[in-house]
Amino acid sequence: MGFCKLIEDYTDRLIAFQGCFNFRDIGGYVGKDRKSIKWGMYYRAGRQDRLTEMDKPRLAELNVSTQIDLRKPEEIADQGVGPLGSTDQLSQLVGDTGISGERYLAYLEFGPNPWLRIFDLLAKRNSYPVVLHCTAGKDRTGVSTAFLLSVLGVDRATIEEDYLLTNRDVARQVEFLDRTVGLPAGMTRADMVKAAGVPESAMKVFLNGLEKKYGGAVEYLKSIGIKTNQLNAISNILLE
Repeated sequence: MGFCKLIEDYTDRLIAFQGCFNFRDIGGYVGKDRKSIKWGMYYRAGRQDRLTEMDKPRLAELNVSTQIDLRKPEEIADQGVGPLGSTDQLSQLVGDTGISGERYLAYLEFGPNPWLRIFDLLAKRNSYPVVLHCTAGKDRTGVSTAFLLSVLGVDRATIEEDYLLTNRDVARQVEFLDRTVGLPAGMTRADMVKAAGVPESAMKVFLNGLEKKYGGAVEYLKSIGIKTNQLNAISNILLE
């Protein structure tokens, strides 16, 4: 399981809720024209239905305007919507959440509508601050965030390292699960740590695949109908 070498401000960007994991700010990364991404505008996260009463005041401080929920309907039915459930939801990005760069490329076979809806929301200033999440905040959320970081001009190495930051919050998540709801039947802590993390090569394989087939992440988005003015709007909103 890979760990990051480039990103040294992990503790600044992780919001360490007691009952929600992998909740991170993408602020501070350097994008186009050496402009930095604004802090407090876009958060990538896992499920929020286990947020504790002590977590809720911190969540309220974020002033989230839009929740983009990438979970499948059956996940939402099983887990609930959490305290942000009254805001915008977007489900059914993918039908399978396996972890590999090849599997991430297969997400694109489900059609362009989810990406069109995501980037339509991200191009509107009144959508922000945004929380985009799935169940674990690593696969569907990781791919979506990689697309966004690419639009903002963040370099490949940083995009791959941001993806790997997921592994930094795994031990805390597994400890919480073991202490509260219990681990899945037949799984040890070591099994759960492995299952909750991400492989080091997955994002690299995904981005390489986009480069080979479409010419890159931004070129893929344009090929499915996302307009240049939408991409420019996102940059104008999120870059300092």
